[in-house]
Amino acid sequence: MSVTTEPGSLGPRTTLFTHALHLHRQDPDSPLPRDGEPYPDEEKHRRRSRPDAPEDRRFIGMDIAAILDAHFAKADAPPGELADAFHGLYVPIHHNEHIAAAALRADKHRVQRTGRWLVRHSRDRCSATVGLALLAVGWAEEDTPLIQTIGLLSNHFGPLTADALRRRHNGEQALLWLAERVTGWGRVYIVEALCQMGAFQARSWLLRHACDGDYLNGYFAGKVATAAHLQEAITRPDVDDDLVDHTGRLLNVMADCGGMGMTLERYPPARVVLEAHAGHLSRQEPTVNRYVGAATLAGHLTRQSPQRLGCTPEQRDHILQRYLAVLDREDWSRTVRAGLDRNGYFFTWFVENVAVPLRLRAFTDREEW
Repeated sequence: MSVTTEPGSLGPRTTLFTHALHLHRQDPDSPLPRDGEPYPDEEKHRRRSRPDAPEDRRFIGMDIAAILDAHFAKADAPPGELADAFHGLYVPIHHNEHIAAAALRADKHRVQRTGRWLVRHSRDRCSATVGLALLAVGWAEEDTPLIQTIGLLSNHFGPLTADALRRRHNGEQALLWLAERVTGWGRVYIVEALCQMGAFQARSWLLRHACDGDYLNGYFAGKVATAAHLQEAITRPDVDDDLVDHTGRLLNVMADCGGMGMTLERYPPARVVLEAHAGHLSRQEPTVNRYVGAATLAGHLTRQSPQRLGCTPEQRDHILQRYLAVLDREDWSRTVRAGLDRNGYFFTWFVENVAVPLRLRAFTDREEW
């Protein structure tokens, strides 16, 4: 989508909201390509770098709150007066107490009208962000589509969108709609909000689809496992393939997300979930992804102290043998031999760091390759 500017104008003619809506209508069930970037105001922001945050973070948002107070003090001031009022300021993309307090000091209906106007008509992300912050304080149910649409530009608007939707009684369903259409940092914000709400309506989706393969999944994998009660779900006898596959992804993310989120070592039911996953794996059809995921988990088990996983050496070895028994089955070995690209970097890394140390039959007989 091309964005044009008026001759001599200070910015684009396309609003952020229109930009998001246009891209969304092209593929309504998928995330926006590249999170909708570049945004219509990209040139404007590239010419002028974002202001630094105040050294004392307690002051963040105070200058914006002052502008809002002055605006709402004038009874006849139109929302458009704020269209370019924030561009030179540091505008926080997360909930801010000063901005929220300014919204609460003013008339509720006027705050909502101003927030709606800024979200829908702003050509600059700064004013659109402030508008979203106003709506997040106390938005009405009819604002849900407006908030969801701007939230599709999730890398920038995701935090405030998640905060706004999380505060309402129907917010979980609205967040779930958005979770299926965002990636990257936006997915982190939205999935974390679902977990904070208790994941009642969204539990099935969280257990099967939350992790999309992005390394940022490490920030929320442990929260998903806890909020969606993974232990209860995976230890049932009648689990489906989607649940088993996603459990494997969750476990692999948690095994390698130190410094980001909850690791397997800090997840109390790790032993129970690993054992249940290994048991269900033996009843699944072999695929390359399942093989690689299970082998990577087995490799983690060999390197990690059993005590840190909440089990005895005997329990750890039992789980490890259950994984190895599946990986060394002829049908699983045949599948991975046929499916992996032997010339790629990942193949070399996998063989040297996982397969050979574990003595997996599919990889230890080099003549077979």
